[in-house]
Amino acid sequence: MEYQMKDVLDELKTIVQDKSKNRWMDIKEACKYASVSDSTLRRAVAKGELKVSKATGKLLFKIDWVDRWLGN
Repeated sequence: MEYQMKDVLDELKTIVQDKSKNRWMDIKEACKYASVSDSTLRRAVAKGELKVSKATGKLLFKIDWVDRWLGN
């Protein structure tokens, strides 16, 4: 029974981590997450190094995109 519970907890952890990678962040949150300045993120977007969504009229980033840009 103990092993079954551990397996269930491991599976839940994986699900939560996957969902958090798909969370959207605005530029302020992305700067804090990546520990870089606003201008550094904007420069990376302008160069095409960092994927961004502008669908809502503001810059929105997925954690996964920022991680890839950081090389994580």
